[in-house]
Amino acid sequence: MVLSRRGTRADPGVGAVRKDGPVTSDRPEPAAGPQSGRSETATDAPRPSAATPPPGAVRRSLAGAARGARAAGRGAGTAGQFAVTQARRATRAEGAGDSGLSRLIELHAFNAAGDAAVAISLAGTLFFQVPTGEARGQVALFLGLTMLPFAIVAPLIGPFLDRFSHGRRWAVGATMAIRCFLCWVLATAVVTESDWLFPAALGCLVASKAYGVARAAAVPRLLPPDLTLVKANARVSLAGIVGAGLSAPLAILASTFGPEWSLRYGFLVFVLATVWAIRLPEKVDASQGEGELVLTGPTEAGRTGRRPRTRIPAAVAFALRANCGPRWFSGFLTMFMAFLLRDNPIGEWRPEVLLGLVIGAAGLGNTLGITIGSLTRRINPAVTVVLALLADVVVATLAALFYGLVTLVLLGLTAGLAQALAKLSLDSTIQRDIPSRIQASAFARSDTTLQLAWVIGGFVGIAMPLMPQLGLGIAAAVLGLWASFVLLSRSGRVSRPART
Repeated sequence: MVLSRRGTRADPGVGAVRKDGPVTSDRPEPAAGPQSGRSETATDAPRPSAATPPPGAVRRSLAGAARGARAAGRGAGTAGQFAVTQARRATRAEGAGDSGLSRLIELHAFNAAGDAAVAISLAGTLFFQVPTGEARGQVALFLGLTMLPFAIVAPLIGPFLDRFSHGRRWAVGATMAIRCFLCWVLATAVVTESDWLFPAALGCLVASKAYGVARAAAVPRLLPPDLTLVKANARVSLAGIVGAGLSAPLAILASTFGPEWSLRYGFLVFVLATVWAIRLPEKVDASQGEGELVLTGPTEAGRTGRRPRTRIPAAVAFALRANCGPRWFSGFLTMFMAFLLRDNPIGEWRPEVLLGLVIGAAGLGNTLGITIGSLTRRINPAVTVVLALLADVVVATLAALFYGLVTLVLLGLTAGLAQALAKLSLDSTIQRDIPSRIQASAFARSDTTLQLAWVIGGFVGIAMPLMPQLGLGIAAAVLGLWASFVLLSRSGRVSRPART
């Protein structure tokens, strides 16, 4: 008992409990000495982890990453420089660099790149955000207010520009500068939903078509001796396809931040294009000794202060009439499909994707046509233009009877292929049957006629009810009637006129 009491008194707080609560120890805590300090350091201080590299290793890793980034940058720069070098070498081949045609080829690449940026930005705003009825009405109105006066006045522009020493170069530069300004206006209009959206968009279209006419007249003046007109035009067209193909991903990337950013990217592209246009050779403005091609009326000798007038040869007139069919169909498909696929998509496909597939197929067909025309040495232009027109008739009929995704893609592919082959055949006919002194006027007049055919097709596509079988069936019927007119209007075999 005594021992038990002593144990209790000696150590009352170790696990002992009284009636009034727990008993705490009266024994003071031991002072922190050197030994306890060592123990605390050993348990609480952070220890170096095996996964954390020492500072020297981190610096070495960062230095290695920097060297790798510099090497990758040098590799990308070398690859880009090599691509640019090869592209410039291709544009300068066969005397194009000495004649100045290479600058026009590069300019056309810039032109196509800027047009691609504008098209990508407006694809999600002009067609897919505005109500269909309002969009169709405004597009038709501004298309008429802008394109038709241009088509009427265009034949007068060439003689007017010839009175100025740098008229045509500044005219080409003006088409770029106008689109440069309109891209900046559109960048604001798509955000604020301004009323200037449609006028600015159609203004870009007009400037693009005006550039096409001016470029067509410039190619014969820059033609090198070792290159034919067909090859020169094919090379220019191919440069446009390459420029659009390289620019489209950049424009799509910019549009992810908003449609206005792809337009600002287009603004920068057209700034460069304006500079390139002014740097075109002086031969673009040279019109001394040239004549003028007229579609109707008699041939007239040159009078004082006026150029001689030559009536269009029968073979060229036939090729031009045949070309109007595919060009009309291109304008029709552009406007009709833009609104049709928006209101009547196929299955679960989004309208933007469907329109992109049709446009992509048309671009692929255009590329194939240019490639085939460039590589084929012997091609009968008269037969080719007729086959291109008939191909459009057949495929439009198939698309009307079996409307679906496959037939629409086939329709776009055929339309692009037919248009390219028909245009190359027209170029070949002009080169063969028209004297060199009036070829610039011939290309300007033919392109003006084809632009007008595109506008008429666009009007029909806008006015057509959004019923796929009906619209495509009417288009096939129109093309069939036009093909019959073209074939019946050709009287006998066309003889080649003597070149002067």
